[in-house]
Amino acid sequence: VQADMGQDADCRKLAAETLAKWGRIDGLVNNAGTTKFQSQGDLEGVTPEDFDRILRVNVTGPYMMSRAVYPTMKKQWDEHQDRGSIVNISSIAGVMGVGTSIPYAASKGALNTLTLSLARWFGPAVRVNTVCPGFIQTRWLLGALGQENYEKLRDAQEQTTPLRQAGTPEQMAEAVIFFLTSASNITGEFLIVDAGTHLGGLPMKGR
Repeated sequence: VQADMGQDADCRKLAAETLAKWGRIDGLVNNAGTTKFQSQGDLEGVTPEDFDRILRVNVTGPYMMSRAVYPTMKKQWDEHQDRGSIVNISSIAGVMGVGTSIPYAASKGALNTLTLSLARWFGPAVRVNTVCPGFIQTRWLLGALGQENYEKLRDAQEQTTPLRQAGTPEQMAEAVIFFLTSASNITGEFLIVDAGTHLGGLPMKGR
């Protein structure tokens, strides 16, 4: 099913078609997102229209999608005590800030607080949590950064982070699956998956 996460009608349609096909909705992963890269310090490089588009997809979209599935999850809780789980995909940019995509960082910071608000509102029927990835080796990031910048960032991850590694999609999936399945007593939480990038600076020598 194709859907534009910036459109409320598409979010509701996606939830309805999922329910019609499977008869229930147990989990939602809000993974759709967008950005616009800008040169460091280039404040004129992002238009108000860019800002609006990024916020609509990265913040309003997860809100609308979560709202669309909530009635079904609430009904499943009321009737069978089956608790739903929503996982928002944020970024360490929403924790640390970045100068190369200011609207993106702002949107992910907003998504983090959206997670807290929905966790309060949706309990006890639904748990809501966030995964905040750092550098993840994906074709999308390669295409967005270009080969040279991508390799520089990947090498920096492998040389300077405490874990000396760049993240993989499989590692991200492990964090998402944890929140969807095992984390039955966790809601309103952020899990940073970035090999320690958020700790800042150069790591101390291992002892």
